[in-house]
Amino acid sequence: MYPAELVKPMREHLTQVGFEELHTPEQVDGALEKAGTTLVVVNSVCGCAAANARPGAIMSLDNAKKPDHIVTVFAGVDREAVDKARGYMIPFPPSSPSMALFKDGELVHMLERHHIEGRPAELIAENLVDAYNEYC
Repeated sequence: MYPAELVKPMREHLTQVGFEELHTPEQVDGALEKAGTTLVVVNSVCGCAAANARPGAIMSLDNAKKPDHIVTVFAGVDREAVDKARGYMIPFPPSSPSMALFKDGELVHMLERHHIEGRPAELIAENLVDAYNEYC
C-alpha cells in the first residue's frame, strides 16, 4: 500500500476533472450496473500513468461523444476495488495503468499497460476517442 500523501496528487489529477473514485467492491459494482457507458481508469503511481495514462484519459474527454460515467480505482491502494474492477475486465490480465470502456456493464474496449507505456498521451486519447465514437 502506498501512503495517502503520496497518491493524493495522483488521485486528484483525475478527480479534478470529474472522475469518481471507487474505493470498495460495492462501489465498483454500482458504477458498472449503471445504464450507458462507463470509462474505468485503473490509476497507478508509475511514470507511464503520470506521463501518458492520466493525461490521455483527460484529453479524451474533449470530444463530442464521451462516456456517461467516468470512474477510477487506484492500484496499490484500494486493492479490493481494483480486484473487483479487474474481474469485469476478464479475459484481459491485470495491468496498471489500464483503461476499460463498458457499455451497459459489458466490456467493449480495453487499453492495457502495454498499449499505454511508451505512447504519447495524444495517441492514448485518440484511441479512447475512437472507442467513444463507436460506443457512446
